[in-house]
Amino acid sequence: MSALAEAYKSIETAFSSGAASKEPDATAQAAIGESARQFVIFHVQGGAFAVALTEVKEIIRMPDLVRVPMSPPALEGIANLRGRVLPVVNLRQTFGFPPALQDDATRVVVLDQGRAVGLVVDRMANVVTVENDRIEAADTIRSAIDVDLLTGMIKGQDGKSLVMILDTARLIEREFLAIAKASGQAAGDGAENPGKVVAKEESAADEDQLVSFEVAGQEYAFPIASVIEIVQLPHEITSVPNAPEHVLGVITLRNRLLPLVSLRNMFGLPPLAATDASKVVILSLGQAKGGHDGGDVAGVVMDSVREVLRVDRELMTPVPSLLSSGGVDTDITAICRLNEGRRLVSILSAEHMFDRTAISALTAQISEQADAGIEGSAGVENMTDLADDEQFVVFRLKDEEYGAPISAVQEIVRVPDELTQVPKSPAFVEGVVNLRGVVLPVIDQRRRFSLEDAERNDRQRIIVYTIQGVRTGFIVDSVSEVMRIPAASIEASPNLSEEQMRLIRRVANIEQQKRMILLLDVTQLLNGQELASVAATH
Repeated sequence: MSALAEAYKSIETAFSSGAASKEPDATAQAAIGESARQFVIFHVQGGAFAVALTEVKEIIRMPDLVRVPMSPPALEGIANLRGRVLPVVNLRQTFGFPPALQDDATRVVVLDQGRAVGLVVDRMANVVTVENDRIEAADTIRSAIDVDLLTGMIKGQDGKSLVMILDTARLIEREFLAIAKASGQAAGDGAENPGKVVAKEESAADEDQLVSFEVAGQEYAFPIASVIEIVQLPHEITSVPNAPEHVLGVITLRNRLLPLVSLRNMFGLPPLAATDASKVVILSLGQAKGGHDGGDVAGVVMDSVREVLRVDRELMTPVPSLLSSGGVDTDITAICRLNEGRRLVSILSAEHMFDRTAISALTAQISEQADAGIEGSAGVENMTDLADDEQFVVFRLKDEEYGAPISAVQEIVRVPDELTQVPKSPAFVEGVVNLRGVVLPVIDQRRRFSLEDAERNDRQRIIVYTIQGVRTGFIVDSVSEVMRIPAASIEASPNLSEEQMRLIRRVANIEQQKRMILLLDVTQLLNGQELASVAATH
């Protein structure tokens, strides 16, 4: 048995390596008196380290992590800790130790640094009470560990073995410089010299923004103002007695019930088995009948959702009178002609498609069933009470989900087979494309976030934003949905680095779905110098 182990044996152990959590006990520390201190001991790369017990909130197993781009190398990721965002730091990376596989002994020591911060350690040892005469100042030893991160050492009984006491505040400050700075400073970053960027966006006054989708091989679209969000078709649908044939039933969306309608049934088309591509478009049907607040809402099942389009109104033709005599085409308000007429998109009106009186009655029936305690109705809220929600386009990069405010998204289009390369452009610029007569610079979002490249595939999309007057496209792995996120689920992102804080200032922590979505500040995707370089590619 080592001398340090002998020292541990002579000290009262507060918990073992299997401990799940431990709240700091100020009363216990007071009882010890000023002549001794309590520490949590753990191991990293064979070395023993300590942090003051009063700094430790709890000790947990390794949680599921979300990787954050543009963050310091030592950041392992962020995790959900009982509804709060927890940044997790890898001490091996911080200390310059070689990486190691994590196993059942791996733990995260959660510290209180104004907000919770987790440290990944190889394994736990115990909690010890140490007399002050066994604690020496950090500068008395020379170690592979930077002594600037230490406040002192605990001597073993042999006088040689040492446990290094970490200065956790300095460690966190050094790894994440932004923690020591006012978050308001980050708000001004990335907008330097905005006057040097020439605005090149065409006027949007004569354009409409549409969400297009497919049903039975035909492309349709709704004005984006009618679309509340787009979600995956759920596996379970609750039937509603005596409902019209096109009403599939009721679904629960974040503890809210809403009627689900099949567009195929409405149009008299054959049914289709649901696939991963099947989506539900949540539509606002306008001002509600019956006097209740907000408006009626319905979910409409589509075979697949294609794109978000910004279309010149000159390309829209009213439905010919020959087609307006009845049937499906009475729901179509215009035909959009794209690709020089080779692509036709039928534009639908959410308000005209549905019998508003019937929808209001169905909504009232659902509410009555919910009040009566039908299965799946617990915690039902008014679906139209959306004032505190924010709407985002959710997309994926590598293994993580990101969100961009839908108000910032100009359109979403497919990636063309070829992009024109621009000599001497920044490395993250993939090329330029002709988008309806306008040259659009296209940036690889993976490359912009220093992620490894991915091969081109059919799921990738270009999300088009306008950043300080420069219309720019960003290639993402896939666009999964348009969703409304309650304000209560959104919190400030941990201050991990200045660049990260410019780009990702908030995180949506949707605990019920076990999802964490990194919310982008689109205006900061390019700084002033980068914007000037991108503008030069037009």
